[in-house]
Amino acid sequence: MYEPKHIMSHKNWMQRALQYAKKTKDQDEVPVSAIIVKDDRIISAAHNQPISTNDPSAHAEIIALRSAAKILGNYRLPNVTLYVTLEPCAMCAGAIIHARVNTLVFGAYDLKTGACGSVMNLPHSAISNHQPKIIGGILEKECSALLKTFFATKRVSG
Repeated sequence: MYEPKHIMSHKNWMQRALQYAKKTKDQDEVPVSAIIVKDDRIISAAHNQPISTNDPSAHAEIIALRSAAKILGNYRLPNVTLYVTLEPCAMCAGAIIHARVNTLVFGAYDLKTGACGSVMNLPHSAISNHQPKIIGGILEKECSALLKTFFATKRVSG
């Protein structure tokens, strides 16, 4: 089956993000990861760390954005694509807007706190001064399965 090159590329990058998220399974953090790609290379990668750092803002997206900004020497990140395994929350969506991320690609939809299309769509609201391109549902089943397995294990272990 033929798939346009950009779709294949998004799937490949999301697969890389998923591999990174799977590495966190023994860290007692929700297995969400984010990678930032510019010029066809990863410039930043992160996973959720709010529990281990006692920092409620230590979501994968925030950490990846901070790292990319330092690497690029600019708090604005035009011409980058952010890949994240779970739809960003309102905090992360706000940071994505402020960073001027060009494209956001996410895997699983978050029907509880998703702020990029599920519960709300902050980046595409009338008050947003920057509206990144948003592509959701890339490797959705795989991203969702990783999260479901993590939470099922948490429920069993109590």
